[in-house]
Amino acid sequence: RAAAPGRVSRSRATPPHASRRASRRGAVAMAAAPSTASTVLALDFDGVVCDSEPESSISGWKHAVALWPEVFDDETQYARVLEGLKRTRPVVETGFENTLLARCILEETHSTDDIINDWGAIMPTLMERWALDRAEMVRGYGAIRDDWMAADLESWLEPNLIYPGVGEAVRLAETSRDAQVFVVTTKQARFASAIMSRKANIDIPPERLFSQTVSGVPKTEVLLALQADAAPGARLVFVEDKMSTLEKVCARDGLEKWELFLVDWGYNTEEERARARANPRIRVVDVETFAETLGEAAKGGGE
Repeated sequence: RAAAPGRVSRSRATPPHASRRASRRGAVAMAAAPSTASTVLALDFDGVVCDSEPESSISGWKHAVALWPEVFDDETQYARVLEGLKRTRPVVETGFENTLLARCILEETHSTDDIINDWGAIMPTLMERWALDRAEMVRGYGAIRDDWMAADLESWLEPNLIYPGVGEAVRLAETSRDAQVFVVTTKQARFASAIMSRKANIDIPPERLFSQTVSGVPKTEVLLALQADAAPGARLVFVEDKMSTLEKVCARDGLEKWELFLVDWGYNTEEERARARANPRIRVVDVETFAETLGEAAKGGGE
């Protein structure tokens, strides 16, 4: 049977486990060039640099329509589903989860509160119920975006919003010899690169843009690699909007030198921000503090 639009079949040329091992080795090796910068900045992308929720929600709807046309046959539900995706955005770690959430919201399989509180347990049950493969979902969701970009790049870029004050701060740090900016994200690198370049005039070299979705390398391992290649005494700053990610960093031996920032403008909840404030390793920051930190880094200053 022909595949639904937006779906990409699994390649048979390379076993999936071999591909994952190779990409994991390659991703960590990307950080192998020693740094001379006095500050190393590792930034998450979605929820820190870019408010991608509008675009990722639309792509989730498009992907769901391609996968399940018989389920998504009522366009009058579009606005309701997109509103639900906006409310549940804090749980999303990888883009294709928007597709699962779109069907979950459409069919009302779980309440918004249940999704917010227990998505980690709900998602695997939905993957099994709907007979979905993670790698194929990643490729299919990416194909939806690729097709949209190819058909109308400007309309794809439009709902990807750079947070006010953030783009300018990142650009200042990126153009300084005293700071080295890395983007460590679950987003596929080509999408993050296009948004930064076209919407914020920020050009992060490919070797400093790490996509966890593609490589499978946890952010904790990327931070260890960046730390190993940092100049002696360099300030290390990791900026995230996911409290769960920062908690993993706190629990990982060897990452004690990293300053951990949770942004207050990203995809997190008040409960998560309260949890961060109670953690001595984590600092909740606003845009002004973020910009000041990057400005100091650009000037070669420390804390």
